[in-house]
Amino acid sequence: MKKKKILLTAALAAAAVLTGSTGFKTEAASKITFVLDWTPNTNHTGLYIAKEKGYFEEAGLEVEIVQPPEDGATLMVASGQAQFGVDFQDSMAPALSGDSALPVTAVAAVIQHNTSGIISRKGEGMDRPKGMEEHTYATWDLPVEQAMIKNVVEGDGGDFSKVDMIPSTVTDEVSALKSRQVDSIWVYYAWGGIATEVNDLETDYFAFSDLNPVFDYYTPVIIANNDFLSEDPETAKAFMSALSKGYEDAIADPQGAAEILCKAAPELDKAMVEASQEYLADKYQAEAEKWGYIDAGRWNDFYNWLNENELVTAPIQENTGFSNDYLPE
Repeated sequence: MKKKKILLTAALAAAAVLTGSTGFKTEAASKITFVLDWTPNTNHTGLYIAKEKGYFEEAGLEVEIVQPPEDGATLMVASGQAQFGVDFQDSMAPALSGDSALPVTAVAAVIQHNTSGIISRKGEGMDRPKGMEEHTYATWDLPVEQAMIKNVVEGDGGDFSKVDMIPSTVTDEVSALKSRQVDSIWVYYAWGGIATEVNDLETDYFAFSDLNPVFDYYTPVIIANNDFLSEDPETAKAFMSALSKGYEDAIADPQGAAEILCKAAPELDKAMVEASQEYLADKYQAEAEKWGYIDAGRWNDFYNWLNENELVTAPIQENTGFSNDYLPE
């Protein structure tokens, strides 16, 4: 699944200045706009379950789910056009750093651990990072992304300069690998990896979190507008309580969850959705005390790594950008 990227541009900086007050008012807060990070997929299933089963309605909320604009969900949430949205901890970093910091907070982890890694055709030596040498890799051309690849390749005794970086945004991993458009791709296994399984493409794969614990960051996360959180915390909590029920249902009944997502997004491949829901059932919450919980240590470890490697414009202070306060007790 494609990750939306935040670009540190003058437009973002201006938006940060312009969004000092979003004007959210309690009497209108029952209407919630939620912006996705990309097209509907199994990262979003709890949201669709909560809407389909009436959990939002029971909480007195009218929730509209919208697609992200070209410049991403985070800017839309920061500007007050949406109260909630989906982002990723790594993509959030520019929004939390320096003069261009935006008024957003991660209020829940959609999946408890980072399930992303590098996938390749089976048997071509890329089952470990060093094997990426002399092979092509589809890069988003992002500094954090490439620094992570460099870290795991060199940590495996490889030479990062020998990885052939091909700027490309792959939306169909199966076709890209089968056609040899590229040799290796960064995937979120619950979608891109499962797609190769459903299509009977044999692959090799390694996960970032298995190679460096610092890379077990939160991806994706639910983000919220800071002004909305401070001005109407009870509505924010009501929304998160209903959303939590949706994800708890997805954990308990993957097949039923798949049916609800396919009903909401009939363009999706049913076999793909069913397999992805089964894969994620024990990963949404994993060993955490409740769905959505963000561990401060893991959150800070990743941003400290970004700080140490000068991958942000200004250091991100510890405990910046997340809160567990809006999750149900």
